[in-house]
Amino acid sequence: MSIYSTATNQVPLPLSTPRAGLWWGLLGVTAFSFTVPFTRVAVENGHMSALFVGSGRAVIAALLAALTLGLTRQRLPRGTQWIQVAIVASGAVVGFPLLTSFALITAPASHGAVVIALLPAATAVIAVLRTGEQPARSFWIAAALGAFAAVAFAVVQGGGFGGLHLADLLLFAAVIVCAIGYAEGGLLSRSLGSWQTISWGLVLASPLMLVLTGIAVIQQPPTGSAVEWSAFAYLCAVSMFLGFFAWYRGLAIGPMAQVSQVQLAQPVMSILWSGLLLGETIGWATVLGGIAVIACALTAVRARNRGSLTAKGPGRDARLLRQEAEHP
Repeated sequence: MSIYSTATNQVPLPLSTPRAGLWWGLLGVTAFSFTVPFTRVAVENGHMSALFVGSGRAVIAALLAALTLGLTRQRLPRGTQWIQVAIVASGAVVGFPLLTSFALITAPASHGAVVIALLPAATAVIAVLRTGEQPARSFWIAAALGAFAAVAFAVVQGGGFGGLHLADLLLFAAVIVCAIGYAEGGLLSRSLGSWQTISWGLVLASPLMLVLTGIAVIQQPPTGSAVEWSAFAYLCAVSMFLGFFAWYRGLAIGPMAQVSQVQLAQPVMSILWSGLLLGETIGWATVLGGIAVIACALTAVRARNRGSLTAKGPGRDARLLRQEAEHP
């Protein structure tokens, strides 16, 4: 077997072990749960601009990705895979980091968890439209309740919205672009490989992010304490790179709509880290809200998947996609 074909054959997608996707997804969610509080740490004192944090972390992650791709001699994406890589890059590499970095200049980390609360439902809807998966009615009920519980939980913890502000608009926009990137990345991972997908996305977006980083450095040379630089390093290496290894692999194994609901636990973890790292108060409302969110997530991921509508075009079912990944 040629080493250039490993990107395809490295992605076993066993149809008989659906829980594997959930465990990989949970590992990715745990890694991502530090993103909001660490972004807040990096930008709140003004030592690093939001533009630098949002773009600079993608540049560092792109260097890691290029090095990994080169050392393992991965093949280039082919044909329409480049379009999918561009969608992943637009949502997960460019849109989400920049939008959340600017939002968290003024929004506290607990309020920023609203982004995470809405992502599972948004990802599930886009995944259904993109892959043709048909979750059972119980899945949609649990997903809706989970999204409602997660939003209510984050709003109460953050002290309420207090009206619709620019930060809220940025957070909602981040949800949309990130959900699109997640769904497309999970689909592409089935043929290109999980870590290869985010790696090529980072490399493709690197010229733009390098320019933005240069502009940010010229406008405001970044400074900061060891804690702030450590938070930035985590955003670079884990939030933008290593965390996607597990997350996209979980989405690739699927069912994508169900694995996406594991992310309902992320706002609970994010606010927990916000309390421990940033000193934000965690009371009984947080505990009860966390229990409600996790209960809905568990109900959603256990809901049976009813298959898919069609095996044609973008709506082809997960089984055919997995067979293509195993036998290109």
